[in-house]
Amino acid sequence: MNTIRILCLDIGEKNIGVAISDPLGMTAQGLGVINRKNRKDTLFQINAYLEKYNPEEILLGLPLNMNGTIGPKAQEVILFKNMLENKFNLPVKTWDERLTTVAAHKTLLKADTSRSKRKKVVDKLAAVIILEGYLQVRESDKTL
Repeated sequence: MNTIRILCLDIGEKNIGVAISDPLGMTAQGLGVINRKNRKDTLFQINAYLEKYNPEEILLGLPLNMNGTIGPKAQEVILFKNMLENKFNLPVKTWDERLTTVAAHKTLLKADTSRSKRKKVVDKLAAVIILEGYLQVRESDKTL
């Protein structure tokens, strides 16, 4: 069985949600949120996750438009992808993340999470949802 550890980042305007797969590449666990103060600090915090978990791959949520086209937000993620590839020398993939933040909010509402707590964990949960979707498809399609 070909296993791989994957670090997933959900790139938002202010924050980046972070999740990691288990060593077998089967489940996703939320790790935290990186506040996007500046590029240097953001890269420093991503590097800390890379050093701690030693993933073989980075996965970025790609916020495509509802019709599947690449808009300004997706273009920003593609630029971020290129920067990470150059900085960390790891494969960086993107994954369609349409509606993951909506799904994360719905999950937190169902769990009766307060508005202030939702704000703190929604980005991390969105990263988990993105990574879970990728892992499920990856398990059934061995070409990923």
